[in-house]
Amino acid sequence: MSKYFLGIDQGTTGVTAMLFDKGFSPVARGYCEITQYYPQNGWVEHDPENIWQALLTATREAMEKATATPDDILAIGMDHEGESVALWDRETGKPVYPAIVWQDKRTAARAKELDAAYGDLFRQKTALTPDSYFSATKIEWILQNLPVCNELLAQKRLIAGNMDAWLLYKMTGGKAHKTDASTASRTMLYNMESGTWDGELCALLGIDVAILPEVGDSARHFGTACPDAFLGIHAPIGAMLNDQQAALLGQGCIEKGMLKTTYGTGCFMLMNTGDTPITSQNGLVTTVAWQINGKRTYALDGGIYIAGAATQWLRDGLGIISSAKESAPLAMSIPDNGGLYFVPAFSGLAAPHWDPYARGMMIGLTGGTTRAHIVRATEESIAYQVADLVTAMERDAGTPITLMRCDGGAVHDQFLMQFQSDMLNIPLEIPTCAEATAQGAAFAAAVGIGMAAFQDAKALFAVKTSYTPTMNASERARLQNGWHRAVERAKGWQTD
Repeated sequence: MSKYFLGIDQGTTGVTAMLFDKGFSPVARGYCEITQYYPQNGWVEHDPENIWQALLTATREAMEKATATPDDILAIGMDHEGESVALWDRETGKPVYPAIVWQDKRTAARAKELDAAYGDLFRQKTALTPDSYFSATKIEWILQNLPVCNELLAQKRLIAGNMDAWLLYKMTGGKAHKTDASTASRTMLYNMESGTWDGELCALLGIDVAILPEVGDSARHFGTACPDAFLGIHAPIGAMLNDQQAALLGQGCIEKGMLKTTYGTGCFMLMNTGDTPITSQNGLVTTVAWQINGKRTYALDGGIYIAGAATQWLRDGLGIISSAKESAPLAMSIPDNGGLYFVPAFSGLAAPHWDPYARGMMIGLTGGTTRAHIVRATEESIAYQVADLVTAMERDAGTPITLMRCDGGAVHDQFLMQFQSDMLNIPLEIPTCAEATAQGAAFAAAVGIGMAAFQDAKALFAVKTSYTPTMNASERARLQNGWHRAVERAKGWQTD
């Protein structure tokens, strides 16, 4: 008898595959890194085939650890990195170009043009302000720069989608081309009111609606895994969501006003706003949290481009640490940051600043700056960015935030979590299952095949660790003032 739900979390730097039992407790985990490519300044790409192979490797590893057979899989739930997009040949399954990653800035100037000419139209229909972060201008760029697209369009063979649609296509052996409302709401092509692709906006960017995936509920029957394509597994794919929405569900934040933050490559905060979308006045993104039985739940979203990726840069770019585990001990080995601030704007600044031309900067360097100071400043930069998001959330929601649930790899970093609590001056709760994103996807799959009720998500969250603030108000204000001064100096650096 089948006994596991498979939760797949496709992130920006790797794919995690988790097997959960029928009570949604983790049983086994597989992981495989994926490669990011930087062909030009501000460009970020993935190889879609590399992502697919990473998914296979991670799933195989999880199954081997659990000694699970293909028949042991009850259902599959998948979440993905969000706004990254690919176009491919429906018949051959071959991408026409690498996937353009959400961090990519090649279309920043185009997005600025769209905002100037049609910004109000986009905001009215999609609740989004045109930005290269979203999928639409990425699709437009590929269509305009790859001549093969016109040939495939004429033959009705070209299709496009975010990473969920790509992986679903591969998983089903090319039989399904679908997405969900949470992902569609990140494209700048989705009409928030109608819950469908917006023909007027698609036409404005020269995108044929026919190449886009079918959009609908987040938990439903998306297709069945093809055994020949997917490790012998023949199970229903019962859910697909954007990764941060899956984490919101995995944290049990299904009631209005509940908030979670996921610490990954980037750092993303979502607040459930119920059945009414809130238009942000403070640089946040209005998004669909999920759609269940045709009913949409909305959220406010604040995204930070560089969080865990900054620690990865310390390891791979500078070589001053050999693993992320060294960060917290080094940060705690000194009493303070020595006046050093690091703004990790490698690909610009996201919410609440939205400056694609900002670039990374360290300021406050002196002859006394050490390796430990650089590591500590990097750790602190994550917490400062999250604090800015909480301030924006409070302003938009009109109510103070008194508690934050956290998940992702960095929740194991005791220095960062304590410093985060200090910067926010509120408690943090860390769940027993740190892989809340994959857990949310797996739970949604159970909902999609009728084996769980959506309200049962409340029981997914259990507190493992909590942090409470210990810093005094004057010290907090001093540190945040230094951070904001540094951010202002990092803005607008890139001029072309």
